[in-house]
Amino acid sequence: MYLSDIHTHSIASGHGTTCTISDMAKAASRKGLKLLGITDHGPGTLAAGTSSYFRSLTYAPKKRFGIELLFGVELNILDIDGHLDLNDELLGELDYAIASMHAQNYNSGTIAENTSAYLNAMTHPCVKVLGHCDNPAFPVDYETLAGAKENGVIFEINEASLAPYGYRGDTRANNQEILKYCMKYEIPIVLSSDSHGVGHIGDFTCAAEFVHEMMFPEKMILNNDIPRLKMILSER
Repeated sequence: MYLSDIHTHSIASGHGTTCTISDMAKAASRKGLKLLGITDHGPGTLAAGTSSYFRSLTYAPKKRFGIELLFGVELNILDIDGHLDLNDELLGELDYAIASMHAQNYNSGTIAENTSAYLNAMTHPCVKVLGHCDNPAFPVDYETLAGAKENGVIFEINEASLAPYGYRGDTRANNQEILKYCMKYEIPIVLSSDSHGVGHIGDFTCAAEFVHEMMFPEKMILNNDIPRLKMILSER
């Protein structure tokens, strides 16, 4: 059993999700989690979080139903220069940021171009996780991304990419590459549900099975090492 899930979405992300942050925390408590990260989509996503929403999170309670909450954002990478869709002032007030590519905001290019876009986004001090960079629609050089470990950015293994209900196609080969280079460069990972609403909070069934099949070291999975995970997310 894993104790943290730091990639989840509430009603503020749109996508038809109607669950509030309190709904998410209550579900996390029922699942036995200790730490929940709310990372609603940045304003570049249609009907997602506005700047005022992310500003208001500063005043939201960080403990609900016995669950510690972190408030972050899943940013959209906008171009090859790694521009992001939330300004630095607001990013500085959040606990951490995940940087992801979505077709609505980023036109996939060559492997070199996509890799450059990620690398440039990784230099932002608030970006701490690469979101579902296993997506075959955005091919990248995983060794180059892992080799940029000086940025302090970690990889996620995304449940929604590997689960039968996922929509990103066959991501197994890309996830194998991610794990291979994380082991080579000694970069820890986090398992993420990418749950939109309460339905999959804390569900790492396929992601956990996959990393264990690949014999990835348990000590390099951060979900149960909450102090170390929080330290990585808070470093600037």
